[in-house]
Amino acid sequence: MDRLHTYDTEVTWTGDRGKGTSDYRAYERSHEVAAEGRPVIPGSSDPSFRGDPTRWNPEQMLLASLSQCHLLWYLHLCSVSGVVVTGYVDRAVGTMAETAAGGHFTEAVLRPRVRVAAAGMVDRALALHTDAHRACFIANSVNFPVRHEPVIEVGPEAGPVAEVEAEAGPEAVAG
Repeated sequence: MDRLHTYDTEVTWTGDRGKGTSDYRAYERSHEVAAEGRPVIPGSSDPSFRGDPTRWNPEQMLLASLSQCHLLWYLHLCSVSGVVVTGYVDRAVGTMAETAAGGHFTEAVLRPRVRVAAAGMVDRALALHTDAHRACFIANSVNFPVRHEPVIEVGPEAGPVAEVEAEAGPEAVAG
């Protein structure tokens, strides 16, 4: 039996400069994304569309949603498969094509860099990215490819993984 989940958000436009949308340049694209009991997320459009570069834009939030969903499924699958993850950083990239009719994402590439506790976990850790992708609710909801380029590192220390691929050393395994 399928279970349904419902999510509620509120998006409030905060960019009226006193003239509303009387002209394309008369208003800001600033808005706030809210949900009960959570911090407000400051939003805007991409700077290419007159947005505020200090605020999150919808394209970044979509990419972050894909990355978060993958992370959460991946950690779950590792925890039930005997793979001990001690660090995870994803530097995801999404590509959007602007067209005469609007635009659309053409792909997203997740680049998770994962640290596991022991060398014997590397192969399983790499394989679980495929399973996490299959399970990810968000990846299953988009109409563009979501690719993965994982890198697995071995090391017992907890915390963020190396920020530069070259620092990974000889024990790093590219996926």
